[in-house]
Parts: sequence; structure tokens; C-alpha cells
Amino acid sequence: MAAQTADPRPLTGEPVSLDLLNTRWTADGEPLDLFAGAAGLTRVEGLALWLEGVGLAGRFRADAATLVHLLTARESLARAVADPSDAGARELVDAVLEHGRIRATLTAEGPGERAEFADPAWGPAWLAARDYLGLLASAPDRIRTCASPTCVLRFHDTSRNGTRRWCSMAVCGNRAKASRHYARTRER
Repeated sequence: MAAQTADPRPLTGEPVSLDLLNTRWTADGEPLDLFAGAAGLTRVEGLALWLEGVGLAGRFRADAATLVHLLTARESLARAVADPSDAGARELVDAVLEHGRIRATLTAEGPGERAEFADPAWGPAWLAARDYLGLLASAPDRIRTCASPTCVLRFHDTSRNGTRRWCSMAVCGNRAKASRHYARTRER
């Protein structure tokens, strides 16, 4: 992968669990997948780009085993986010979490924690599942799907009053405003 390759996804920078879900998106009605050849990238190049984007590139390898585990986590998280009451989805997320643990440590700054994995290829998948648990613990009602009926992106609503509706005001929000404006002008 070329060092200058830009992430083709319309929404990045979300918490790692939601950023993983956002590796699938739609453009012009066509489903795209960062891990399945979007923007002319190979699957492993897409993985390397994602690892770089979420700050895990130096810790984990972009290889086939990591990709398989990450796809498992993505499917598990997609089901859990879509229906938090789905017991099967919770079991799938738990199965991903079985591949790692938190070890308490003492650092120069005081108490700390370190994630450990029997197989490092599970690291990114486990960290995404663990991040989802953190979102559920802090503000489960702030995990949102874009209000656009044609958008599949997820985001963590960090707005002050918790009323964010769009993955991006520049894209989906602007389209909705333009559509409402067009409907009003046609009525006149």
C-alpha cells in the first residue's frame, strides 16, 4: 500500500468499535467494504489502512489471520449494535472477548492496564469488542445510526444535547436539508 493512500470512507475517527462497523458503507447506492477491495485496495491493504487510521498499525500486523478475526468481530458488533437485546449477538461478542484480557500493571504514573492476547492476531478484534463494552457502559443511547435511509454508518453522538442525527452534516445532513428545501419550493 502506498504511504499516501487516503482512507476512502466517508466517516472516520469514531470510537474503534464503530469505526470498524464503518468499514462498510454505501456510495451512490452501491455497498462498499474497505476489507473487500473498495478504492482498488486489496483486503490486506484495506486492513493496513484501517489499522493506521485507528492507531493500531504499530502494534498489530495487517495479515490474513488478523483480517479474519476482525471480520468476525465486525459481524458480531454489527448484530449487537443493530439489536442490543439479541442474545446470540451478545454471545458472538463474548466469543471475541474470550481471546484477550486486561492485566493490571503499575506504571511510573501509577496504576495502569495492559491488554494481553494469546494470539496477537486477535488484538484488533478484541480491542474493538472491548471498546463497544466501554461505549455501552458510558452512554449506550449515544450509539447511533445515521438518519439517512440510504446511509449505513454508525457514530457516537458526542453533541452536548445528544441530538446528532447524521453521520456528517456535510454529506447526509446536507442532502436531507437540500431535499426538504426542494420539496418546499416545488409546493409553491
